[in-house]
Amino acid sequence: MDSKDVEAEIHPLKNEDGKLQENLGNRLKKEDNLKSAPLQSRLSRCRTVAFFLSLFICLLVVFVISFIIPCPDRPVSQGMWRINYNTAVTYDFLATEDINRDRIQDVLFLYKTTDGSNNFNQSCADEGFSSPCSFMAAASGANGSILWERPVAQDGALVLCGVPQPRDSGASSACILVGRPGSLIAVDLFTGSTLWNHSTSFRRNASILSPLLQVPDLDADGTPDLLVLTQEDKEVNSYIYSGKTGHQIGHRGSLGVDGTSGFLLYVTRAGAHYILLPCASSLCGRSVKGIYEKPDTLAVVIENGTSIDRQILLLDLSTGVVLWDQALPALPGYPQSASLPTADHRSAFFFWGLHELAGANQTEPRDTQHSLYMFHPTLPGVLLELANVSANIIAFQVALFEPSRHAACILLTGPASPDAPGLVSLAKHKVQDLVLSSRVVHLTEGGSDSDQAIRDRLSHLRYQSEA
Repeated sequence: MDSKDVEAEIHPLKNEDGKLQENLGNRLKKEDNLKSAPLQSRLSRCRTVAFFLSLFICLLVVFVISFIIPCPDRPVSQGMWRINYNTAVTYDFLATEDINRDRIQDVLFLYKTTDGSNNFNQSCADEGFSSPCSFMAAASGANGSILWERPVAQDGALVLCGVPQPRDSGASSACILVGRPGSLIAVDLFTGSTLWNHSTSFRRNASILSPLLQVPDLDADGTPDLLVLTQEDKEVNSYIYSGKTGHQIGHRGSLGVDGTSGFLLYVTRAGAHYILLPCASSLCGRSVKGIYEKPDTLAVVIENGTSIDRQILLLDLSTGVVLWDQALPALPGYPQSASLPTADHRSAFFFWGLHELAGANQTEPRDTQHSLYMFHPTLPGVLLELANVSANIIAFQVALFEPSRHAACILLTGPASPDAPGLVSLAKHKVQDLVLSSRVVHLTEGGSDSDQAIRDRLSHLRYQSEA
């Protein structure tokens, strides 16, 4: 007999126990498999539900954001707009700030109208002036609509905008105006409301010289201060006023030069402030600190001479070398040149001149037309004639209205004399539109690019702010 059969016969109970244990082990394995299978199936179903639930939530969020929640409307900035005032006069002042916080620069200007009409039904008498008086107005850079306007002076004013204000004043920035006769007023840049108002201590025969200068915080009140220069009996005197309160700081001081205009505030590398001013046939400098006691620019445009002898020079400030020059006759009273930095670390320059004397092959007389020209250093042999204006130009400025979007020219025209009211016009023109419709003036012979290729190239310039 086989040994296994013998063993089974000798130990029958042991054999039965072995079979029972084997069967029990198989049964337990089956039960474990049966238990684990539903668990895995349940986990798989949970993962599927979680996936589709997440997908549904994502689609729901996309749907809500896209179709239910309205996106904020971005204002459309018009390439050109114009504001007109009849029987009015205006003054040499333009400034740009984002007043209504729509991320588009707005325009501040001054005017005086004899018919007393304005959009906000404010009268000169509301601020203690007799009619007519000078109004300050803020126009939307997007479409030219008036944001606010208010009486600020009896007759004209010199203005400095963007003066920071302390937190407790309720305004973050202000425009300070020195009006005629001697009044000193600060208005909230964003609302036009009066922050403070004082009379000045100028002498009766004093005339205010342009421009107003913002100087360091001399009285340590946390706000930059204001330096006003006046001409009194052929002598230039200085007055310093607190930018926070309008009160005079210190006493009147003399610069020791005859009356003139065209002052410039210069800051040295060490942070010292100086006033540069013409005196006789030379250039003089006066320390702001001495009067009180008590970013790198690579090139600059200089207008040399006047009228027929006027010449435009582009100088390298590091060496003094003339990078570019061009004879461009002008009429008396032309606006100052302007510039805007471009993304290629250069600048585009804008200046006015007589139309037919800038290399154009024109035969008809156009002496009464003022032409606006643009120059970019990448094309040293080319000028673009952007526009022709026959009206009297009071103020001109080029500004970046939207970051990385478009630059625009602001032109303020009006009567030549404040005693002869007429049409006052404030206009904005997009630089890119002017370039595309411009006339190309070739200053040198040669050059393979067509006029249209030059326009296309300069129309794609990207501008950036001065900061």
